[in-house]
Order: sequence, then structure tokens, then C-alpha cells
Amino acid sequence: MEMNEVSNTNQMPREEGIDHSLSLMREGYMYIMNRRHSFNSNIFKTRLFGKKAICIGGKEAAEVFYDTEKFKRKDAAPNRAVQTLFGKNGVQALDGQNHKHRKEMFMSIMSPDELEKLTDITKNQWEMAVDKWEQMDKVVLYEEVQEIMCRTACQWAGVPVQEDEVKKLTKDLVAMFESPATVGPAHWLGRNARNRVEKWIGELINEVRDGKVNPPENTALHRFAWHRDLEGNHLDTETTAVEVINILRPIVAIAIFINFTALAVHHYPEEREKLETGDEKYAQMFVQEVRRFYPFFPFVVALVKKDFTWNSYKFEEGTLTLLDLYGTNHDPEIWDNPDEFSPDRFAEWEGSPFSFIPQGGGDYFMGHRCAGEWVTIEVMKVSLDYLANRMNYEVPDQDLSFSMVSIPSIPHSKVVIKNVKRRI
Repeated sequence: MEMNEVSNTNQMPREEGIDHSLSLMREGYMYIMNRRHSFNSNIFKTRLFGKKAICIGGKEAAEVFYDTEKFKRKDAAPNRAVQTLFGKNGVQALDGQNHKHRKEMFMSIMSPDELEKLTDITKNQWEMAVDKWEQMDKVVLYEEVQEIMCRTACQWAGVPVQEDEVKKLTKDLVAMFESPATVGPAHWLGRNARNRVEKWIGELINEVRDGKVNPPENTALHRFAWHRDLEGNHLDTETTAVEVINILRPIVAIAIFINFTALAVHHYPEEREKLETGDEKYAQMFVQEVRRFYPFFPFVVALVKKDFTWNSYKFEEGTLTLLDLYGTNHDPEIWDNPDEFSPDRFAEWEGSPFSFIPQGGGDYFMGHRCAGEWVTIEVMKVSLDYLANRMNYEVPDQDLSFSMVSIPSIPHSKVVIKNVKRRI
């Protein structure tokens, strides 16, 4: 029996060398994709962050990666990402029943009614922004949209924020997702930002529980403050704060996608014309193609839960495993002409939850697929409508190129627009 097992396993392609964390930082979104290409394999072994690691990509790889019998999330994320991006004990690091129960808490605020409220808030914030931009010589879109998203997120989540604190809070939430892949001062900015915001939200949660602050009933602040775990206890203050930030931070991060939406509207005028008909379906297709085409998050990580064999390759318990998100969204085995921007590819798209994974894959309720994906799509549709249909503006000469190394990737000029005028 053992002989058979040995003969049925293949040697995994292996990247030679002591550690490749520097290559990962140097190559960014392309690191896994480059090696999948050179090894001609959707799987290879390497060493990252001082550990043995396996990198995988493609639809089948995503299916196995989201199999909770085979992989676990607890302790998988590098510490630098926990300290900046995720926070400790958040939903991303849970497994099994605990994960399912905590995920239900998130999904409870994603009802159609709540998403409609979010859409209304987003429209209102865009309206106010356009009024402001009409008075400005030039608008640095990325920075302005971060603030729109911060205001939207706080209002939707029931988090009261003073007007003079909005800019500071926006900056702190942005630092959390801009710093995990950086080193030195930029990285510590992210850690300090997280500590500040967690402390403030923690105090807010205590005030909610003491009856001093009463957020509206279906908001994240209200739901999360009164949520009970499987043992019937409220979550501790720190964990609750982490989960409230898990609503605020990703909504502010949609600013990255909105910036790329502006870029697509500018670079593909023939697609923009199709948007002017107000066709809801085409707007959805355009948004989905922005999420597929442009770089957002390069990969997600997990640990092998127990030894198993997949496609004749052996996975050993405890091995760090990275799933290539960007590469899967550009995989020629899944997508025709993956390097072309073509919203029409989503016209008849019946894709699996494992082939289109800009924010992770799998099932929303049971698995680790990002609960905020619906939020992202709705907010992007509103933003697209403003960028394509509700205002006129000029895009002056600037460096609109973007790096495939910096994570997250943002057009170098942050998309500058001027002479903004509301369309009547």
C-alpha cells in the first residue's frame, strides 16, 4: 500500500534557493504567475518568509484551496499583514464552526435593504463631492475617492465620526491596506494607524454597550457590539473593533478599484459610450471586468490542515500555501485573451466561484469568499455612473501607468482630473 502511494505522487517543481521573499516583493503581482509560466505548472514549491511554501493558481487550485477539510486560515497570514491589514482574531483567521458563525454576523448586514442603503449613501457622498470638485483647480481622484469611501463606510456602519476627524481617519484606514507589503517607515505607519483606530473603535463599542451611543439597529456597529459567539458571550472589545474595521477598511480600499474604473473609462472610450445608455447589465459587466483586469490583491494564504494528495502532488500538514488571485484572473485556460479589457466577456458568464477571484473565491456563507464583494460591486456601479455619465471633466497629461510590483497598485499620478462640471 505504501509503495503504491509513493509511486502515485509526483515531484513538485521547485524554486531553488534559501528564501524568495525578496523576489516576491520585487515581482509583486507577477511573482507566482512568472513561475507558473517558467515551470509550465500550476503548482510549485519555494521558500517564503523563512518557511517552506507552495504556490498554486488556476480554477482547480482555487477549488482545493477553499476546501476547509484541506486548508485552515488560523496563523496563516504573515505577522506584518496581521499587524496592518487584518488585525488579530478577525474573521479571516477563523476556521470551522467559529468561522461560519462569525461569517453569518457579516452576512447579516448584507441584506438587499442594507445594500440599498449603502447605494443611497454612496450616491449622496458623490453628489457632495462633485459640488466640491467644481470649485477646485484640479482633483487628485484617488485621494478624494478615499474620503468619499470613508464617509460612506462610517455612515453605513453606524460609526459616528466628527467632521474634523474624517481626513485623519481616512489616512489611517488607507495606511492599513497600503502598508502590509512595504518595509521600514511606511510599514510602521500602517501598524500605528491600526493601533489608533482599534483603540478609538474599542472605546466606541464600550459606549454602545454602556448605552451612551446608540447606532441604528442593522448597522455593523450595532450588530457587532451585540453579537454573541457560539458560547453565548459577546465578543471581547478588541475583536469587535477588529471586525468593525473589517467593514470600514475594505470599503475605503474600493478607492483602488474606483481609480482603475476611471482609468478604464478614460482608456476605452468605445466602452464608455455603451455606458451612456444607462444599461444596468452593461454597467455590471464593466465593473466585473475592471475587477478582473486590473491588479487588486495578488494572492491569499492558508496552511495545509492535514496531509493530502492533490493531482498526484503531496501537501504536508502545516505548509504555507499561496493562491494566485491575479494570475487566476488572467489565466488563458479560463479567459479568452485575458490581457484585453473586454466587459462583453461577462455577458453570458456563468463562471464558477473559483475562476473569477479578485477578492478570493469559494462560497460566501460557508467559505472564506469575501463578504464585502457585493458591497464592492454596488459601490463601484454608483461610482462608474458618476465617472461616465454624471459629470464632465478633463484628464490632463499625466503618468497613468501603474506598477505590477507595488502592492496595492495605483496609477502613478493617482488620476488627476480638472474642470469638473456636473452634467445637467
